[in-house]
Amino acid sequence: MVNRRYPVDRAAASAAPAGPGSTASAATPPGVAEDPPAIHYDDEERPARSLTGKVGAGVAAVAFTVALLVLWQVFRPLAQGSQYYLIVFLAGTLPLVFLGYRSGLPGAARRHPNRPTVADWALTVVTLLVCLYPLNPLTGGYNGFLDRQGLLDTTDVVAGAVLLVLVVEACRRTTGLALPIVCLGFLAYGYYGGLLPQNWTIAHAGLDFAQIVDALYNSASGFYGTPLDVAATYIVLFTIYGAVLDLSGASRFFVDLSVAAFRRSRGAAGRTAVAAGFLLGTVSGSGTATAVSVGAVTWPMLRRAGYPPEQAGGMLAAAGVGAILSPPTLGAAAFIVAEYLDVSYLTVLGWAMIPTALYYLGILLAVEIDVRRFGVRAVEAPQVSALRLLGRFGYHFSSLVLIVVLLALGQSATRAVVYATVLAAGLSFLDRQAWLTPQRLFAALSAGVRGVLPVVAVCTAAGIITATTTKTGLGAQLASLLVSGAQAITDNPVAVLALTVVLAAVALAVLGLAVPVTASFIIGWVIIGPALLGLGVSAPAAAMFVFYYSVLSEVTPPTALAAVGASAITGGRAVPTMWQALKYALPAFLAPIAFVLTGRGEYLLARGPITGILWATAVAALAVAGLAIATGAWVPGIGPAGTPSRVLGGLAGLLLLYLAPWTIAAGAVALALAAGIAYVRRPQPGRPEPEGRPAPTGRNRS
Repeated sequence: MVNRRYPVDRAAASAAPAGPGSTASAATPPGVAEDPPAIHYDDEERPARSLTGKVGAGVAAVAFTVALLVLWQVFRPLAQGSQYYLIVFLAGTLPLVFLGYRSGLPGAARRHPNRPTVADWALTVVTLLVCLYPLNPLTGGYNGFLDRQGLLDTTDVVAGAVLLVLVVEACRRTTGLALPIVCLGFLAYGYYGGLLPQNWTIAHAGLDFAQIVDALYNSASGFYGTPLDVAATYIVLFTIYGAVLDLSGASRFFVDLSVAAFRRSRGAAGRTAVAAGFLLGTVSGSGTATAVSVGAVTWPMLRRAGYPPEQAGGMLAAAGVGAILSPPTLGAAAFIVAEYLDVSYLTVLGWAMIPTALYYLGILLAVEIDVRRFGVRAVEAPQVSALRLLGRFGYHFSSLVLIVVLLALGQSATRAVVYATVLAAGLSFLDRQAWLTPQRLFAALSAGVRGVLPVVAVCTAAGIITATTTKTGLGAQLASLLVSGAQAITDNPVAVLALTVVLAAVALAVLGLAVPVTASFIIGWVIIGPALLGLGVSAPAAAMFVFYYSVLSEVTPPTALAAVGASAITGGRAVPTMWQALKYALPAFLAPIAFVLTGRGEYLLARGPITGILWATAVAALAVAGLAIATGAWVPGIGPAGTPSRVLGGLAGLLLLYLAPWTIAAGAVALALAAGIAYVRRPQPGRPEPEGRPAPTGRNRS
């Protein structure tokens, strides 16, 4: 979920958007040019067309109309029910994909890549017709369509089949081939599963084509299931909110504030990148968008401080991915967590607070280590006071606070974000250059809906996976296979759970290489969720475990989108940047294992007594520090960490994450030994350090 994005192929030449009312001088180093502000889209997409002229105006008008429908639905839901609304919403958004995104086929519109082709227009019209077909009065209208559930006539099946093809194609245009291939695999399983040997665990009776279309087109578990419902209610509203906040100048203010807060320290450049990533992430929810936006502003500073391009890109990518984990606007999958578990979004925010803090603690420790390992120097920053910025533009935080307050008072997430959007629009008038005039408000609402198009395609395609899993019982069968694989190695219950968790983490990491975060969570939940639940793991712990490991794909080679975007900014090599991003993020990403290994792990989700939550958080923080020593080869406050200290630090981190008394004691001893060995072996004054590269000449040790 996102409000903007810099396409990777142009990212290196793009500066961060200078929101109206920004203090550009505070964030942009002298001599660094800025490009005009631009609205871009989600990190789960491929570069979209830049539509102009009558086509661009028409798409903007349709998107604006959809935005009004979404806002109307919050306060005056359509009388025909939720599925009726989803049908209308899909009819208003899915056709826009074929106008807004290139086909990517060889030879398609080479001369005018930003102009829809005849084929695109044909697909747009057909998509509109089949999306609205369930409401066709000539075939009995909406009620008549529902009455034919399980007994679709030939016309129904044809319309559903055409929509199936169009959904897969829309998904291909926005995310690439991986997710469509996964969807086709599930379809093939549903159709041919009856041909499998019936003694196989995953065999089933088989579904004919009409049954598959019925499950997708005329049921609550297919195209119009929970994923699309979440996209059409929560995600699109938060995307609109992000677009409004961005046009009001908030994004630039957050970056300016980060620069001003750390301008006096030697680690100012790295800390600025991390802080700006967190602040932008609170309204973005997109790893790639945040990484590229922050990088466009902070890379000149990081370069002058002495960071190698790959190191800086990895830091930017890891900080950007924190956007998917940062309250109050977590990534799209977090809304699906709330729906699947039937809890409030505020509850999910509460679960995410401590893991988010641990994630940024890990990155900050890595930043401080790199400051010393790579001889990073202080750089001159514009002398702008953080207090002055807060006094002038601090009102940008108001709408974020309002969301949390309204959720705490019992308001729904949809109403809370609408009220926050209204507040952000009103506060824009405190800065003459940031006024949200009717024209700019129209642009914000249109951009918000266009920004959600890739998520709509992904969530609709996810209905193929959920419907097939529901019809065939595949989720429970694969979960059984996962547990059986662990039980084949050992019959100890604790070891079985640990092995299942490791296998699940690997499976989610591999799955995330191919599909976007939202789809990765949905697939992981229907397959891995039942396995964890069957072993006694609570639903919140299992869901958040799947959520965090789905997010990990954003920094996992070889398809780490956030790292690719950051490398385009820094000019570094993409694959080394991915490994650096994984180094920054990995310590905190091992923390979710603690959620599921023991009952005490739920303390890290703020579930339990306050004393338990406090000590578990402290122990997890020590675990992150131990893992940072292992990945960074440095003990903060002491010096370089050789191989023994790194091994002990990694072992300490893993032991501490188990959150049992004996493992905590053993982990503390291992961590103390790691620090002690590093202290004894630390370089003496006047001797060269054994690790890291030579410090840049003339560095400032202030």
